[in-house]
Amino acid sequence: MEFTAGGRLEVRLTASDVGKRVSVRRLTEGGSPGAKFTDTVGVLTSWNDGVLLITKRGGEQVRIAESSLVAGKVVPAAPARRRGPAASYEELARAAARAWQPVESERLGDWELRAASGFTRRANSVLPLGDPGLPLDEALARVRAWYERRGLPAYIQTATGAEGTQELLCAELEARGWVREVTAEMWIAGLAPVADGVDPGDGIELTREPGEAWLGRYQRKGAREVALKVLSSGPSVWFATVPGEGGEPDAIGRCVVDGRWAGFAAVEVAPSRRRQGLASAVMTALSRRALEEGASAAWLQVETDNEGARALYGRMGFAAHHAYHHYRAPDPEPDPDQAGH
Repeated sequence: MEFTAGGRLEVRLTASDVGKRVSVRRLTEGGSPGAKFTDTVGVLTSWNDGVLLITKRGGEQVRIAESSLVAGKVVPAAPARRRGPAASYEELARAAARAWQPVESERLGDWELRAASGFTRRANSVLPLGDPGLPLDEALARVRAWYERRGLPAYIQTATGAEGTQELLCAELEARGWVREVTAEMWIAGLAPVADGVDPGDGIELTREPGEAWLGRYQRKGAREVALKVLSSGPSVWFATVPGEGGEPDAIGRCVVDGRWAGFAAVEVAPSRRRQGLASAVMTALSRRALEEGASAAWLQVETDNEGARALYGRMGFAAHHAYHHYRAPDPEPDPDQAGH
């Protein structure tokens, strides 16, 4: 990253650049002559009391003392991906929301409050694609009250690392004590290479509804009626099952076809059958069906610590587009008037 102008290092940033993507160079701790530099790239989410807060692509927040800066400037939005389909954050967020729909929802400005009796955070969190139409503190109070009436913790799903994501909202939530509990990534790929993967053969069953065997292999448990509603939601839903001995499947998967997008989830393999190509075969079978329905691009969500899944999807041509996070509301402060009662 080039910071110089006429051979001189310059800090070309001010507090008015909050909300922009920046690159800064600072002295490492100690700051003595000849000390090493550290570079940080991300969204400048605040600049208060002599401290810059920068949110990096994966959501990590870095605090930098203004006194340690030796250079800095605004930089363009994250460069376009070099492989896979072009996609905006909002397009992907809306496709993912259509593929995993809540049992009930309500609008708060451009925010969508979603609930499904606690079955998965995705179906029980706010999707904040825009402005809530209220000052933030008032909006957050409305969110907490809405989930409290349903006996659920209040979650907000945010994203970082792509143009139009919510680094500023993440910083505002953390400043108010909201706790980031889960971080995962949205990965995307061209669909045809996935469909050209491991030959699935004739042993994979594709159905429109999850059967008893499929549900028995599925790891996420919840209220059965609610789980079925969420799992079956989406424009065109397919379930893949690899039959196994004793009635339990050796592998399962789910795909939702929605225009050009095919979204994959719930790809699971029996422990005794792992590393035998079943996950790849399930993905291939579902991809071929999605191609038949006109899809051309693929997305899936994978947690950052799932190394096995990340390696598998990387071999199929998937790569990270952005990170997303679930923030949980802090516990309410105890009422001092109720102490001792």
